[in-house]
Amino acid sequence: MRQQGATLIQMMLALAMAAVLIQLGMPAYNGLSDDLLRAAAARDLAQALRSARSHALLQGQAVLVLPLESDWGKGWRVMLAHNQQVLREQRLVRPLRIVANTAEQVKFSALGVPQGRNANLLGGTLHICQAGAAASQYRVVLATSGRLSLRTDELFEPLCAGS
Repeated sequence: MRQQGATLIQMMLALAMAAVLIQLGMPAYNGLSDDLLRAAAARDLAQALRSARSHALLQGQAVLVLPLESDWGKGWRVMLAHNQQVLREQRLVRPLRIVANTAEQVKFSALGVPQGRNANLLGGTLHICQAGAAASQYRVVLATSGRLSLRTDELFEPLCAGS
């Protein structure tokens, strides 16, 4: 009579090979997961800024975009400038390092133009930094005209190197 099935040694060998392959694949999966999280945060931040600008233009009111707890990496809040009414709040699933070369907030005038504290034109870049590197693959660029763009080419960014 012929036996069918696998021996204990064959099953242990298959299990050992699966364990080795999983160990080799985990760092790649973690890197992919971090990259997807940074890409989603960049898209969401760009969308929040576009939405704030559109609201300012349509309603003829100044709109603020502020980082949550003074840290863009935790999320952001969109609110009306005159009465602090919250229009939208986005809290990130996992904190990221997001640095800005601009003021600590973005204010869109009633004309949809980004302004600084002294009503001067404001432009800048928000960098979504890679973990453990002084590089930014995702950047939200705000032109002084109010135009927003999301850039995805990798760039060395000294602001990302800080702790």
